[in-house]
Amino acid sequence: MGYRVAVVGATGNVGREVLNILAERKFSADEVVALASSRSVGREVSWGDKILKVKNLEDYDFTGIDFAIMSAGGTTSKEWAPRIAAKGAVVIDNSSYWRYHSDVPLVVPEVNAHVLDAFMANPRRTNIIANPNCSTAQLVLALKPLHDAATIRRVVVSTYQSVSGAGKEGMDELWGQTKGIFVNDRPAPAKFSKQIAFNVIPHIDAFMEDGYTKEEWKVLAETKKILDPKIKVTCTAVRVPVFVGHSEAVNIEFANPISPDEARDILREAPGISVIDKREPGGYATPVEAVGEYDTFVSRIREDVTVENGLAMWVVSDNLRKGAALNTIQIAETLIERGLMERRAA
Repeated sequence: MGYRVAVVGATGNVGREVLNILAERKFSADEVVALASSRSVGREVSWGDKILKVKNLEDYDFTGIDFAIMSAGGTTSKEWAPRIAAKGAVVIDNSSYWRYHSDVPLVVPEVNAHVLDAFMANPRRTNIIANPNCSTAQLVLALKPLHDAATIRRVVVSTYQSVSGAGKEGMDELWGQTKGIFVNDRPAPAKFSKQIAFNVIPHIDAFMEDGYTKEEWKVLAETKKILDPKIKVTCTAVRVPVFVGHSEAVNIEFANPISPDEARDILREAPGISVIDKREPGGYATPVEAVGEYDTFVSRIREDVTVENGLAMWVVSDNLRKGAALNTIQIAETLIERGLMERRAA
């Protein structure tokens, strides 16, 4: 007997990727239900070799559902996650709404799967588990084994984030502007604040009073919650004209000495990481190579000579996968593997 899984937001970029990965990884599911808003009811989505007709979230009965994977935005998650969780399903949410609640674990399984043990043992648990921001997920994956080895004090990260992080509208805008420029018919920006084609925009999400954007704040807050609250983090988040795949330039200051060779060896043994680091043209990962891959790629590992015990590196990942869909499914798999999730009767 397999599990019953509901995918909320099944018609979006991440929702479709969730369905793809459920099939790719042969997740133990007897039934997968595709859910979305009323305007998407009846549309068809794929789960492996099966075609699912999208059902209406508003009137779906979640009784007997084991996992609800939500990728429908913060407003929907705020309203629906507690209602679904109250039916007994474990909700794994991709939005930012639940990430900072003290009673909701924020999980990257390779980094902090242990928090799920105490959470599931609590009879008064919320039944909601949060997935981190796409940029945070790949960052902490690379930081965790290095933190264990030499204790990280400070991280400076600049992100180069693809337009798929802004959803289908972001991808459409890049495509439309790129085509338009070639025929001298440049569409005005709509999803983004400035032209994204052939440009970079140092602005993702709303500005805050301290000058950081909400996207940058997410990386700061989430890294501390997942990895270690003592780590100092600063971030500059930049949108770049890439369809899929986020990249990060990362500078790390450690409490203890660690050489680039030691870091390279440690990361090669770390789960979910592939090291591609040849000091020659093309000897590094770019978003193009990361698309469709499960692993996060680390390249350009070298000494940061501006601080004592410093390293610099380049981190690349498919943001629709490890940054979103893959990580949610890995959370569900981890609950099963650790014996924390029993199948429920319908």
